[in-house]
Amino acid sequence: MTDLLLGQTLTFTDDPFTTDAETAAEHDSRGGVVVESGKIVAVGHGDDLRHDFPQAEVTDYGNALITAGFVDAHVHYPQTGIIASWGKRLIDWLNTYTFPEEMRFGNADYAGDIAGRYLDLALAHGTTTVASYCTIHPESVDALFQAAEARQMRIIAGKTCMDRDTAPDGLRDTAQSAYDDSKALLTRWHGKGRAGYAITPRFSPTSTADQLQALGALWAEHPDCLMQTHLSEQLDEIDWVRGLYPNARDYLDTYEMFGLLGARGVYGHAIHLEQREKDRLAELGAGLVHCPTSNTFIGSGLFDLMGLASAGQRVGLATDTGGGSSFSMLRTMAAAYEVAQLRGVAVHPAQLWWLATEGSARALHLHGTVGRLQPGAEADIAVIDLASTPAIAQRATRAEDVWSAIFPTIMMGDDRAIRDVWVNGQRRASA
Repeated sequence: MTDLLLGQTLTFTDDPFTTDAETAAEHDSRGGVVVESGKIVAVGHGDDLRHDFPQAEVTDYGNALITAGFVDAHVHYPQTGIIASWGKRLIDWLNTYTFPEEMRFGNADYAGDIAGRYLDLALAHGTTTVASYCTIHPESVDALFQAAEARQMRIIAGKTCMDRDTAPDGLRDTAQSAYDDSKALLTRWHGKGRAGYAITPRFSPTSTADQLQALGALWAEHPDCLMQTHLSEQLDEIDWVRGLYPNARDYLDTYEMFGLLGARGVYGHAIHLEQREKDRLAELGAGLVHCPTSNTFIGSGLFDLMGLASAGQRVGLATDTGGGSSFSMLRTMAAAYEVAQLRGVAVHPAQLWWLATEGSARALHLHGTVGRLQPGAEADIAVIDLASTPAIAQRATRAEDVWSAIFPTIMMGDDRAIRDVWVNGQRRASA
């Protein structure tokens, strides 16, 4: 079956952080996207596509914006139920809210319920691809991959590994079980359908050197996998790491010395980086993930988005559910804008939208597969109502170009702005 989606279309031809933001994207006020067998086969002017694909079933979205589905590059799906929990700094927040909740995920039924709930919330907010941490329990990993498979979503996930006594009883594995469980899950899920496995040490303060060494060895055995972890989120966390790893040059070195630094590494937060760390990450082409709602909610600091992205670092964007305070990548774009303003930079709407789509896909090594509205990409598509509320609508009527029309939705939009979602070429939701 061939589908033709009509509306405004937005496609990127270049990275708006390293070229002129205004010319890095192409907008067609009456464009179209042709979808067939789960792939995008054509993007162009709507009338031309009607002529070229007369057999296509047409869905006309009028003035709505057709864009690549959002890519959330760093989430903790087990924290869905504790999102927006009051107070605390990072370590206290983990001990008070996160760890007690994660202990429940050894129950496969509970894990399955939360996994389905989380993915449905993501889809309702226009997010079609996520990279998630699970818990130490293999059941939690199977539950998320199964839920994603049922929804035909592209997913990256992995068992979170923690064996140091800084993690509580009931949430610790061992170096050997982390290796064995991760290898078994990787073998079961990596490359199956739209699933990809990420080797996942939570962060170096909750893993012993033996565990990090074991996971580094596993990554060396399976270099096509991603490796995801946390890096330099808070200053007191960095001091904690220094005390635990006194021989490391810096926080990043606690991963590098155990084989956990590489081009397919994805490092969440990365707020307080030293120059050596920046240079080494850039040299390898590793992914950094900006989590602005989380960084402000937990009081972590102000990520240097413009400095890092304009220097050519691979930067993605993420909600960081549930340290982040929203499931919405629109709200996350707004927070990224606000954080940059506090650093004295006004981020262009094109840069924000690119981060939430192609930028995140690139950080996850999925560039060209998802996150873009181009022929050959998988047909994960979000349709955005640019007048979804009275407040947004009255502002959008004053728009002089596409970016001034989109920006009010970035700053004030939520799930009400998601007109429709297509996943793997199938229409999933309709307003």
